[in-house]
Amino acid sequence: MVKHIVLFKLKDEVSAEEKWAVMTKFKEAIEALPAKISVIRKVEVGLNMNPGETWNIALYSEFDTLEDVKYYAMHPDHVAAGKILAETKESRACVDYEL
Repeated sequence: MVKHIVLFKLKDEVSAEEKWAVMTKFKEAIEALPAKISVIRKVEVGLNMNPGETWNIALYSEFDTLEDVKYYAMHPDHVAAGKILAETKESRACVDYEL
């Protein structure tokens, strides 16, 4: 099993209201992906309730293989979900590891 963890930081100049709207829309889009992308075994999106922390969004997902992660990353529905953050994202950190 491969665990795929991604953290997103939104730009500081984005208002709290806009951040929350974008974060919520992103969460809904990502959580809808298992119905469209069969290689996803599990997905969770956490929205940081503490605005003083560095990272705004945590994405946790599980796949059978690293090839499945690569397939997911290139899937058009995943790419479309990622575009939701395009204007507000400052940075991203990712870790993939196998159990």
